[in-house]
Amino acid sequence: MSLRRFLPDRFTCALIVTVALATVLPCRGSAASVFEVLTDAAIALLFFLHGAKLSREAVVAGATHWRLHLTVLASTFALFPLLGLLLRPLLAPLVTPELYLGVLFLCALPSTVQSSIAFTSIARGNVAAAICSASASSLLGIVITPLLVGLMLESHGQGGMSWDAIGSIVLQLFVPFVAGQVAQRWIGGWVAKHRGLVSYVDQGSILLVVYTAFSAAVLQGLWKQVPLPVLGGLLVVNAVLLAIALLVTRYGARALGFGRADEITIVFCGSKKSLASGVPMAKVLFAGHPLGAIVLPIMLFHQIQLMTCAVLARRYAARSVEWKSAAETRPS
Repeated sequence: MSLRRFLPDRFTCALIVTVALATVLPCRGSAASVFEVLTDAAIALLFFLHGAKLSREAVVAGATHWRLHLTVLASTFALFPLLGLLLRPLLAPLVTPELYLGVLFLCALPSTVQSSIAFTSIARGNVAAAICSASASSLLGIVITPLLVGLMLESHGQGGMSWDAIGSIVLQLFVPFVAGQVAQRWIGGWVAKHRGLVSYVDQGSILLVVYTAFSAAVLQGLWKQVPLPVLGGLLVVNAVLLAIALLVTRYGARALGFGRADEITIVFCGSKKSLASGVPMAKVLFAGHPLGAIVLPIMLFHQIQLMTCAVLARRYAARSVEWKSAAETRPS
């Protein structure tokens, strides 16, 4: 097995460099204010472009496979939050309270879009259903995630979601998304032809948020509060959550009678959490909290899920080839 499969991708390397830059050269004062404005603008542009890119026809066409979509949404917005709350007595002692707050936020996030579809395709699953499920999860997450965060904050003794936070979500995320949907008839084709632009804005907005968040966190003494043993504990927490989600989605899909292609879709869409949605949402929802500790679990989970699912997708694909060959050689 090639070691390249386990190496971080370019974007993950960019995240590491950004965190290192914020650690050595954090922005402060007027520079921090400028970065805040740039970050807000980048997030609004990001959700506008996603609104313009998302095909309503694809969503409508895929919506007929409702059992699969409900299963994916149940894993994303029910299984993960329950795991975060029920496993808290076991997992919370491994990390700081601020980091576990980030873990709870992670559990409320929607699924990824790009990597869910990509891994489903590699594993030879139901790609059309993956497109619909991942897109629906991302869209519904704009509304569901803030509500789940509010409920889990109450259970965590942090107070519920304020109306100001909900209003900020609507203004900074939902309004640009709706505006993009409205503008889709005029610019949808152009956005589809320039997918690289969306990718650059996507990754650029995340890097901006990470830099500003970690700059503020470093100035508040983040790395003094998060020593190596605590980072190791966070790695264990994320690995446990992902392992349980992968097992439940795999065997749950089989118990519910789904075929192999649908099982693959449920596994890869139902076990993911979106860094692209999570980091911008964290900035809006946790304005009064140490944001560096909130986004650190998401960043770590992102890399763990990519490495794990890359291996899993290739195994699914290899087994599909084996079963296809066996079926072709079986006497009729």
